[in-house]
Amino acid sequence: MPRSRHKRVKTPRTRRVVTIALPLAITASIPVARYAWPDDDSSTETLDLGEIASMADIQREQAAARGAHDRSPSPEATPTQTPTPTPTSEPTEEPTEEPTEEPEETEEPEPEEEPEEAEEPEPEPEPEPEPTVAGQMYVTTGLNVRTGPGQHAEIATVLERGTEVDITGETDGDWSQIIYSDEVLWVSSDYLAEEEPEEEAEPEEEEDEGLSMAECPTGSSVESGLTQDAIRVHRAVCAQYPEIDSYGGLRPGDSGAHGSGRALDIMVTGSLGDSIAEWVRANYEELGVSEVIWEQRIWTVERSGEGWRPMEDRGSATANHYDHVHVTVYGDSGTI
Repeated sequence: MPRSRHKRVKTPRTRRVVTIALPLAITASIPVARYAWPDDDSSTETLDLGEIASMADIQREQAAARGAHDRSPSPEATPTQTPTPTPTSEPTEEPTEEPTEEPEETEEPEPEEEPEEAEEPEPEPEPEPEPTVAGQMYVTTGLNVRTGPGQHAEIATVLERGTEVDITGETDGDWSQIIYSDEVLWVSSDYLAEEEPEEEAEPEEEEDEGLSMAECPTGSSVESGLTQDAIRVHRAVCAQYPEIDSYGGLRPGDSGAHGSGRALDIMVTGSLGDSIAEWVRANYEELGVSEVIWEQRIWTVERSGEGWRPMEDRGSATANHYDHVHVTVYGDSGTI
């Protein structure tokens, strides 16, 4: 440890002792100087600057002894060498190329549909004009007048041969539209003529003609409810074919000719039925006959030029008229 020197400084009023420890070598080299500071009583105090420097050096040495350490490198220490990496036999994984994502296809926006224009309301159909008279024609035979163009239509009335009718000029196939009794009706065009037909000469009566209006010996109960033409057919056939004793007449509730008393069924089969059917056809005008049905065939006055026409199968012998001759009449057009 360095020796300490104690310097006593005497002052007029007080005595302060400042102890500064300096190494001997430093102490010997510092020159001594004295300074005097004026005191209140003009006394002076002498301070040795060399002592102050020695004290500063001593404090630095003490501080170094307490916490400082030698920072000089140790002779055994060698620079740290970085170890060289040992190559390995394992292959280095090469970076894999990530698949390039293809750009997603974007859907093109569909063109906006133009708003549909509001449909104009359909105009209300104009009412059809009422038929008007276009001319006149004559009926050439006893003719059925129907409510529509076709044999399926209902018969409204029957016109006699030579009747003048008003036509509208409207046609539907073989049918002509007429105005009769202020009604629009239809007739077959085949039985209309522009000129009035000549009057037919009345046939001479023959005794063996067989047309008779006497009551049938087998009874006339079937005549109840029949029209005059149907009664004529019944009595004439009964007189001509006395072996026939079964007939069919009025059928209440029937919507056809039987319901209105304009039809007669002659119950017969076989060749006798053929004979009766042909005989009725031959005398249709005197008897007021409009049609005959026999063995699934039909003959009508309106289409007499076509002869017998086939009919559809109705499923049974009676419905197909194999067990009776069916006769339809106009009502009251006969002449006997």
